[in-house]
Amino acid sequence: MDLIQIRRELHEIPEIGFQEFKTQSYLKDIIGRMASERIELVEWRTGLVVKVSGSSPEKTIGWRTDIDGLPIREETGLPFASRHEGFMHACGHDVHMAIALGLLELLVERPLNDDAVIFFQPAEEGPGGAQPLLEWLETERPDLLPDELFALHIAPELPVGTVATKPGLLFANTSELFIDLHGKGGHAAYPHQTRDMAVAAAALLMQLQTVVSRNVDPMDSAVLTVGKMSAGTVQNIIAERARLEGTIRTLTPEAMESVKKRVESLCRSIEEGYECQVSIDYGANYRQVDNEERLAESFLSYAQDVPDIQAVRSKAAMTGEDFGYFTERLPALMFWAGAGSGYGLHHAKLAPDERLLSFMPEFLYDYFKQR
Repeated sequence: MDLIQIRRELHEIPEIGFQEFKTQSYLKDIIGRMASERIELVEWRTGLVVKVSGSSPEKTIGWRTDIDGLPIREETGLPFASRHEGFMHACGHDVHMAIALGLLELLVERPLNDDAVIFFQPAEEGPGGAQPLLEWLETERPDLLPDELFALHIAPELPVGTVATKPGLLFANTSELFIDLHGKGGHAAYPHQTRDMAVAAAALLMQLQTVVSRNVDPMDSAVLTVGKMSAGTVQNIIAERARLEGTIRTLTPEAMESVKKRVESLCRSIEEGYECQVSIDYGANYRQVDNEERLAESFLSYAQDVPDIQAVRSKAAMTGEDFGYFTERLPALMFWAGAGSGYGLHHAKLAPDERLLSFMPEFLYDYFKQR
């Protein structure tokens, strides 16, 4: 199987959450070529679940890959750049899928003693596929739930050959943040007859900057970022509506609750002070990725003894990942895999080093074999 070619073909067809129709069809075609009585292929929405029977199973080992892209216009200039205008695999999910397919091929050709299951999960970037997938597994197909679950995420800042993880908290709790303000528009010459939402949104934006610095314990950590602000229509009409879009990230669920309460309090004060209506939508919310200590130590111990692999104990990051729903309910582990790109995740010029594909499936297979 040519994983580089597969990765490039997947890179050309990025699709956003729960719209991964071409991606699902492509994956089904590749998996279909691995004809084996050991394979059970199940569709779930726009994703797939593939179970491979072991020779004498005592447990089930799981691997999860995400499959969706992002609404980003690609600027890599690569000959295999996205053919879907305005969309890109800017978080490495094309690489993740190619690795999962390579691992699947090895599991079919050289079955483990134990059963294995691979989840091709949609909608990691939003609105979130892990939680509804887990609910479906628990209610409809509990036989597909693994006893242990593993996943990786590419790390552009790390060189190829590096794997990094840690016991406990790896990624933060995250929440989207959308705030809509509705006042009264009017002519710019008569501001006294209006309720200006450009001014109200600007005031709220500045007040939000105090939430972390003045409402979160200095010994804890949190991030509240407003990345987009919009208001009004033209220069001589006072804005009737405004919108702030951002993200909240914390290291504990308690801090997330505290930050949201403060955001809601500030919004109420804006309603009172600027005589307007303010609504809040928290969008997609992801649990923290909390690696099981036993699995983390086992993985790092294994990786340290593999030639040409550098195992690193990483620090926790404010990155968000819906894999946290899996770590909340199952013994699970996620790790970073170095991908040596000059541009970071969610950048329009992200170009992971494809050498990662040459060894990662075998590296994972050998680890699963000793589980």
